[in-house]
Amino acid sequence: MQKSVLVFILFFFTTWMAYSQPVEVRFDYNAVGDVEFSAYNNTKAPLFVHIILGDLQNTYYHQETLPIVKIVEPGYNSLFNLEHDISAAGGIRFHHEIKIFRSNPVSEVNLDFPYLIPLKSGKLGKSVLVKDIDGFMGLQALKSWIATGFEAQPGEEVFAARNGIIVEISGAHREEGALIKYNGWNNTITVLQPDGTLASYCNVSDSESQWKVGDRVYSGQYLGQIAPGADELIFLVFYENLDSKDFNFIFPRFFISEDHTDIILSDTEFTVLHPEYIRGLEMDKREKRKFLK
Repeated sequence: MQKSVLVFILFFFTTWMAYSQPVEVRFDYNAVGDVEFSAYNNTKAPLFVHIILGDLQNTYYHQETLPIVKIVEPGYNSLFNLEHDISAAGGIRFHHEIKIFRSNPVSEVNLDFPYLIPLKSGKLGKSVLVKDIDGFMGLQALKSWIATGFEAQPGEEVFAARNGIIVEISGAHREEGALIKYNGWNNTITVLQPDGTLASYCNVSDSESQWKVGDRVYSGQYLGQIAPGADELIFLVFYENLDSKDFNFIFPRFFISEDHTDIILSDTEFTVLHPEYIRGLEMDKREKRKFLK
């Protein structure tokens, strides 16, 4: 009877953990005494885990460099092993700590990547000053931030500035109880980009329900439209840092002309260009055949 109750309690605890935590990291000892780390991502988008190990006894790293940061795709993920030092007496002992990140906290950000202006190709446009980003992550004010604003009208089409995976879609009303929050705004689509940074398109509505979290979007692909009542598109690129609680914001460089990419400051006029060779920079051959002419 006691054994049955114990099994039930363990099952209940494991199930509760799985549904209350975005990522559950576990370790198991295998037949040869190694420790196998794995993780289960309970969300629909990739996340990153930083595994901090200390007080190691009778073990050593194998093909792992510090810091140990792993991308965790939705569902089950095998991470790495701590191998048993067979020359030492006793089993493996260690202390560990887990930190979860929405973006890659050790990202090698490509500051020179040529982003597309996320409006319709051929449009004559103008940038605007973004006065504040109040409400970002529930905060009224940030110490420092960077955002690019574009004049836009409700219903105007918005396009992906770069490849990525959609990690959050919020409409006119946000759903409560999400395991992970990416910005805290309404009418915003957030994308995890190939270099591990996040890009948020604020004042954008996916009214046609074309997208869902976990979908892959490609540079120049239709993303949504400017939400009712909005008169600007706000575009932010940001990422988390391993050693800081604050987000790092970057100024993206946009494709302006055939031989020019640059930061777009406020009150700048431009013509939107979406050349295929820029759109295809992060596509493989199959993707180019499918999404480019």
